[in-house]
Amino acid sequence: MMVDPTLAEMGKNLNEAMKILEDGRKASEPDADRRQFSRCSIPGPLQGDGQDVASILQLVQNLMHEDEEEDKPSHRRMQNVGEQGHMALLGHSLAAYISVLDRERLRKLITRIASDTTLWLCRLFRYESGSAYYHEDDREGLLKVCRLVINTRYEDYSTEGYTVLNSRQPVIYQSATCRPGLGQHLCSQLGLPLSSLCTVPCNTMFGSQHQMDIALLDKLIREDVETGKLPLLLIANAGTPGAGHTDKLGRLKELCEQYGMWLHIEGVILATLALGEVSSPVTAATRSDSMTLTLGPWLGLPAVPAVTLYRHEDPALSLAAGLTSSQPVEKLRALPLWLSLQYLGHDGIVEKIRHAVELSQQLLEKLKTLASIKTSDELDSEISFVDALTMVEDELNSPVVVFRFSQETSAESSGGSVEGYFAGEREVLDSLNRWLCERLAQLVPASGVDIVELEDEGTCVRFTPLMTAAALETQRCDVDLLVERLTELVPVLNCTLRLRLDFREEVYRHSALSYIEDLSWPGLGAVRYEPRIEELNDSKRQLEVEKINSELLVKLGDLDADLIFSTGLEFGPEKDCIFIGMATEDLDVAELVDMIAALGRDIEENGRLLENMTEVVRKGIQEAELQLQKDNQDKLMEEGVLRQIPLVGSVLNWFSPFQSTVKGRTFNLAAGSLDSTEPTYSMKAQTGGLASPETPTSSAKRLPGQRLFRREGAGGSDSHSETSSVGQAEDLSRERVPQPTPPYLVPDEAVSMAPEISETPQVPAKPEPTQENGEVGTQEGEQEERQPEGQEAPVEETGR
Repeated sequence: MMVDPTLAEMGKNLNEAMKILEDGRKASEPDADRRQFSRCSIPGPLQGDGQDVASILQLVQNLMHEDEEEDKPSHRRMQNVGEQGHMALLGHSLAAYISVLDRERLRKLITRIASDTTLWLCRLFRYESGSAYYHEDDREGLLKVCRLVINTRYEDYSTEGYTVLNSRQPVIYQSATCRPGLGQHLCSQLGLPLSSLCTVPCNTMFGSQHQMDIALLDKLIREDVETGKLPLLLIANAGTPGAGHTDKLGRLKELCEQYGMWLHIEGVILATLALGEVSSPVTAATRSDSMTLTLGPWLGLPAVPAVTLYRHEDPALSLAAGLTSSQPVEKLRALPLWLSLQYLGHDGIVEKIRHAVELSQQLLEKLKTLASIKTSDELDSEISFVDALTMVEDELNSPVVVFRFSQETSAESSGGSVEGYFAGEREVLDSLNRWLCERLAQLVPASGVDIVELEDEGTCVRFTPLMTAAALETQRCDVDLLVERLTELVPVLNCTLRLRLDFREEVYRHSALSYIEDLSWPGLGAVRYEPRIEELNDSKRQLEVEKINSELLVKLGDLDADLIFSTGLEFGPEKDCIFIGMATEDLDVAELVDMIAALGRDIEENGRLLENMTEVVRKGIQEAELQLQKDNQDKLMEEGVLRQIPLVGSVLNWFSPFQSTVKGRTFNLAAGSLDSTEPTYSMKAQTGGLASPETPTSSAKRLPGQRLFRREGAGGSDSHSETSSVGQAEDLSRERVPQPTPPYLVPDEAVSMAPEISETPQVPAKPEPTQENGEVGTQEGEQEERQPEGQEAPVEETGR
């Protein structure tokens, strides 16, 4: 068997390149070169001698991962590039190599590749006698089809151009559930006015709200025909981009044949045509004039083109529309797909699609068991499915599962749905569902769930394994894990939605707190501490509010609690607020709000105390300076002028020591007063320095290991009422934020340990001599002997 050495070398190099890139992706710790490169944003000059393949691949690897941060791991999974992915990547390399062959060999090769791929796809998706157009942009195939239809319906279009459109304006019809911007893109590329685009609404009375209203479409077409317009093309969905629903394709085909219109179909449900058992609504897609297939996501093939299958008998018009090309290189786009389809085989392709459909059915059955999860006596929480998304006509099970968290109150409590029981309920539920989807994507990244915005239902969670399972290698165990995590998150959503009202009412009870209404925040709510300072202007008050709330957020974050405190959404409208995250059943909202108010009050009072202390210190320094000047003058008057002369003063002090009566001074920061140092040296303790210990606080009655803001026995025991939780919150606030003790209230322990200092001398039980009072006691002889010694001590020290 002959082997082309170039092909062998190409395959070897591809394997080595993929190994290098995948090893770099799987590495847990990036090396120093990668970190150094990621910091460099300016490319260096080209090297004169060039670089080897390994260096270039290392550069590509660094570029692929330069935006990743070590301390912030991402929950997004990169698509797994298996053997079939390697074949698709090899196809791009082979296309470049084949393009340099001689013209005759190139023509034969590309003809074989294009014909084989088209034949396989038409047989696989039951599209008989079709042609194929391969394109990178999934909208390009529809664009070429529109040009084909214009060339077909306007015979003089090839010679007269757009002037022939003035006679009868063409109209393109699309469903309201089509991809956003698709119709505008077609009009822009075709040079048509937006008046040539007609958007058909969905059903409002009968049928699914995600299907095109056929009766209304018929009416619109008749009106356009009566006004002299030409119905040109209809875009239908076999799996809408949002909800994954299928239009009534059979009825639409009949309507198109009646008015001579072209029917184009697109959507993810077209993948099920490859299965053995296909329901009639999807089978009707095989009768369409064209349809677009996106095989890359369905089969997990990277960088393979999309395919538009169409039926038309005039090759010249197809060439004029750009659906076929006379350039051989253009036909090489099918090469990656040609290689991948051969590698997978018919059974492998069908198995991948069948596996994705089974995953959808598995999740659907699991979610039906979660239809009613009771978390409290008053509220029933449920995962509500969007109407007609899980089951449509003719018993077709959609492989797209869309669900949404909603909440319903019992008939006794509110008499109906919770929707609208307070203003902005829809927005709140949308934010909670957005949080739910993000959490599920983080906890189960292999599930591939994403957020979808539906007009009537709002924000929903979408599971589309046909678009993600092949790339992420989603398995049945991943679906089980998804349902398990969903079961854990639903009670959290339920409690958060219920406690939002309690949180708002508790905040309103505190005059220092302001409740911030932010419906887009998926959590308990937002609050702002407002300082009680009326004399400040608006700018200074704003700075004070920002400072206090910033410090309050730090203190709340340091608490031993399960709640998450943050500054809210990055681009949210509210600033200088404290946003509280999701809540659980045992959360004591009253205790939480009391703690926020107490900590904010403590921060505000400490700030005022610091400002007052600054003023006290300033006045104390001024008083100390005046007192020092007076003491210096008194000392000069007592000692005389001679003692101030350096040599004379030393000799005079030697022979006749002088004891100054000037006393030292000490500044008491606590009292803000200037005191004498005499009690300090005599008693070895400052007069006003009885440090009052912190006021003993009542210990919170909390069980061992119980965290903050948690009600004791919540959910399983009714021995503690809500009032006890509030009382516990008050005790906790006193413990966490001690109140200042008045200076005249001194604990008994401090009084018994510190000696009393009074102006009126008191006779102790066992008199002892002191330096302050030499006459205390009854032994006068001892007092007379000790008195001179106390007086001679300073003379001797001065003499030395």
